Amino acid sequence: MLMKQYLHLTLALLLTLFAGSCTQKTQQSSNTTKTTTTEVGKPEAKAETAPNTPAQILAKPQIPVLCYHRISEGNKSEYTVSPATFTAHIKVLADSGYHTVSPDQLYDYLLYNKPLPEKPVMITFDDSRSEHFDIAAPLLEKSGFRGVFFIMTITYNKKNYMTKEQIGQLAKSGHTVGMHSWDHTMVPKYNTPDDWQKQVVSPKEKLESITGGKVNYWAYPNGVYDHKGAAELSKHFKLSFILSTKRDTLLPLQTVRRIIVPEWSAQGLLKAMRRTFK
Repeated sequence: MLMKQYLHLTLALLLTLFAGSCTQKTQQSSNTTKTTTTEVGKPEAKAETAPNTPAQILAKPQIPVLCYHRISEGNKSEYTVSPATFTAHIKVLADSGYHTVSPDQLYDYLLYNKPLPEKPVMITFDDSRSEHFDIAAPLLEKSGFRGVFFIMTITYNKKNYMTKEQIGQLAKSGHTVGMHSWDHTMVPKYNTPDDWQKQVVSPKEKLESITGGKVNYWAYPNGVYDHKGAAELSKHFKLSFILSTKRDTLLPLQTVRRIIVPEWSAQGLLKAMRRTFK
């Protein structure tokens, strides 16, 4: 009799120990599953893309960047096209399947290899002329294009130049507003901190108050730059634009090439684009 009771007690004890072990394993398994689920459920951190080196940027195919100044009749300067010619230029670009790109898009393409639309082109305007708002912007928008308007800020509200309100409206309409200095003094002449404050820092802050956003892009007056000036501009702007001269091999983002567009035919414009940007 005692032996039977002993056996029953031993069996009960073994069953209790076994049940406890199973419960513990189940809890551990549950905890492990929860932990795994939590880890898997976390949004994966996106790997940072390493920016291109200057050499890699220089090796990339150049995007055509057009530079217009005056749009008016009766002026034979290489800086002037007639309204009819400008209209023909925009039409041939649209009919040929070109898509305008912003400086933001160009920056991401150059530095991070982000894709651009098929047949990209950038259309820029220097010097804040009133016809940029009255003629150029409406024609661009009619074709679904957007432009880049580089503002020489000494011209605010002056005759034949854009008003502050017009500049602000360009930004609201999806165009990019950039800097073209205070009074068109060339960058190699900025020799003191006061020069940089006058030509870049103060007018940039004022222009940002007009557009309501950051001003990240610069066009060199007369397209003229030097390495020292380009290095200083890199502290203020993501991209800076020269004309069709040699780029700085160490600072290619601060020496993006453009071509001045004169009174070319529509087909002449396309040929010049293909010839200049390779």
